[in-house]
Amino acid sequence: MDLLSGLVVADFSRVLAGPLATMTLADLGATVVKVERPGTGDDTRSWGPPWGAASSAYFEGLNRSKYSIALDFTDPADRVTALALATRADVVVQNLRLAAFGLDYASVAAVNPGVVYCSISGFGDAGLPGYDFLVQAVGGLMSITGEAGGDPLKVGVALVDVLTAKDATIGILAALNHRRTTGRGDHVQVDLLSSLLGGLVNQASGYLATGIAPSRMGNRHPSIAPYETLRCADAPIAVACGNDRQFARLCAVVGAPSLAGDPRFAGNPSRVANREALVEALEKALAAATAAEWEKRLTAAGLAAGVVRDIGQAIGHARDLGLNPLVETGQTPQIRHPIRYAHAHPKPATAPPALGEHDTLIRSWLSGATDLP
Repeated sequence: MDLLSGLVVADFSRVLAGPLATMTLADLGATVVKVERPGTGDDTRSWGPPWGAASSAYFEGLNRSKYSIALDFTDPADRVTALALATRADVVVQNLRLAAFGLDYASVAAVNPGVVYCSISGFGDAGLPGYDFLVQAVGGLMSITGEAGGDPLKVGVALVDVLTAKDATIGILAALNHRRTTGRGDHVQVDLLSSLLGGLVNQASGYLATGIAPSRMGNRHPSIAPYETLRCADAPIAVACGNDRQFARLCAVVGAPSLAGDPRFAGNPSRVANREALVEALEKALAAATAAEWEKRLTAAGLAAGVVRDIGQAIGHARDLGLNPLVETGQTPQIRHPIRYAHAHPKPATAPPALGEHDTLIRSWLSGATDLP
């Protein structure tokens, strides 16, 4: 049986964080009804190129296994339908300003006290508009991303939205468990800035311990060496040594065993303090072969190392490792639900819905005339 079978989710969210959270719930077996604006739908339907089978690849990567209904909140009849959906739902997820339409937490909980209502915002009650790119800037992530001395850079994916989606899913599942024992719903509130600050982990902790803000270091780690990309004969390779035993093994494999006994590199703090000399010595040894050859040798020795792959190569690498990274929906393949279970299994995926594809079905279901398949 699906993990969340029987759970109904009303998805009033758009763009990334909310839709990713509700798609995760759909993967786990929940029935997710996505509410969209008539005519245009979720903003991301038009965020192309690239394009998928029926809409933008962006939209399709976040909205599989959902039903879609188009509702105009300025229309009184559609507002009644929206409230009926929220009343029927176990979970409501929204990142819109719904108070003006009588769909805020207080209004929904008044008629559905067991609802787990998840609000996603950029900056909490501050009411400021928030997009991932902005929060990467003001939340400190850009300040530690990029080369030393270079301009601050955003991460190459909307990482803050992804972190927020994960936090929203965690909060929803925790509130559902609490409801199971108390019968009470809850108002789960997540915001992009708080999720980013939580995701800064060691970098934020380092600042709080010292009062010194971390700086950009390119691919280097502020506290571990070697833990970075190193040049080989043709291309860089990522090498991550987490302890002295691994470092000694690295030195032996690259043909420079004396480095492990060098007082400058005898322990991790010494290696961090003498990083430039360490990198120079390692890259001199690594120049003897290609990055691909070193990947084979280092991984055979049980070391964490790998060439820098593009996304297509990364998907192929996951496939080669037996991780089965893709799921078929009948349209464009997608990255599968990332968690594996010993006994339960994610629900078979269905294609992302066309805008309003299930209007008639959902209205009939809300009226009690039919069940959802």
